[in-house]
Amino acid sequence: MKNTRFDNTGKRILNFSAGPGLMPATVLATAAAEMSTFSQGHSLMELSHRSAPFEKLLEETEVSFRRLLNIPSNYKVLFMQGGATLQFSCIALNLCAGANAGTKADYIVTGAWSQKGHEEAVRLLGSDRVNLVVNTKSSKHNGDIPPLSTWNFSDKQSFVFYCDNETVHGVEFGSKFPFHAIAKDVPIVCDMSSSILSQPVDVSKFGLIFAGAQKNMGPAGVTVVIVREDLLVASYKYPQPFPLMLDYSTYATSHSMHNTPPTYPIYLCGLVFKWLETKIGGLIEMEKINAAKAACLYEAIENSNGFYSCPVKKDYRSRMNVTFLVKGDFEKEFLAEAEKNGMIQLAGHRSVGGVRASLYNAMPLDGVQALVSFMKEFASARF
Repeated sequence: MKNTRFDNTGKRILNFSAGPGLMPATVLATAAAEMSTFSQGHSLMELSHRSAPFEKLLEETEVSFRRLLNIPSNYKVLFMQGGATLQFSCIALNLCAGANAGTKADYIVTGAWSQKGHEEAVRLLGSDRVNLVVNTKSSKHNGDIPPLSTWNFSDKQSFVFYCDNETVHGVEFGSKFPFHAIAKDVPIVCDMSSSILSQPVDVSKFGLIFAGAQKNMGPAGVTVVIVREDLLVASYKYPQPFPLMLDYSTYATSHSMHNTPPTYPIYLCGLVFKWLETKIGGLIEMEKINAAKAACLYEAIENSNGFYSCPVKKDYRSRMNVTFLVKGDFEKEFLAEAEKNGMIQLAGHRSVGGVRASLYNAMPLDGVQALVSFMKEFASARF
């Protein structure tokens, strides 16, 4: 899985950005070749979203996405805008605001993004309709997840929300999420923005999954929502209708084309889906590659004799966003030297600092190995 980029001097560049993330080189090459001649001499960006070529592209993109995740037929796939942040509002309004009087929205907070989701739910629904099941803020969201016996689920739930992979703090639930602790009739809502398509997922366990594209699927500008059909309730049936463009039913009934969708980002997502299917071999193979990348980097951190350290508990360390600290006052020097060596966007999120290497699908294993080699050289020269 080669994905080599070079600057204007011919030096290799490795982009470890947390988002927008690295795109597969072959996808960018295809997009560049088709930029001005996608259909009958026109760029896709110039085509009407009502045109036959785009409608065909949208259909093929959805089919490919469904095939990759093996999405059941009773789930709708929606192509929206606004990122995960807008979804925090949509979820509260669609799944709780006007339905199931007496129920509460349950939130599991393990990092910055689930915290933002919880805050928006409280703002829209009121604190009496939102319940905090667990909050790891006191441990600085370091993956120190309390025992399940201490989780405070509501008696009557409209849904349970969690974020699978916390991009800022480097915490991931993955297969460790306790699905068994939630009643089967309660919809589980998951933010998979930074982990979707990194491994197979049993979609049938969820009521709704959403993901901003700019990590593993494509560029910023499109958000994909997978929602079970029975959860679609038109806003006009609510006591106080909410905006039409925040209503999942609007997208479901119009095939995501009530208004102009983000046509070019959808096109690029489609290219990424094809890349995963034809070049990688599907999500089972992608999972193996991602596991190897994460293991390589975490092993280097653990074997550095304390020069590097990961603040996240081992059981919940992210495969996608590896956060770590550099001993002493070497962090700024480390980041500067890394950039000189063609490794960019390694600074941790501004709210937590440190170093963060994002190992999304398009980052090749040899790119991670190059980072590890640099880390060893940097540490040996100073420790």
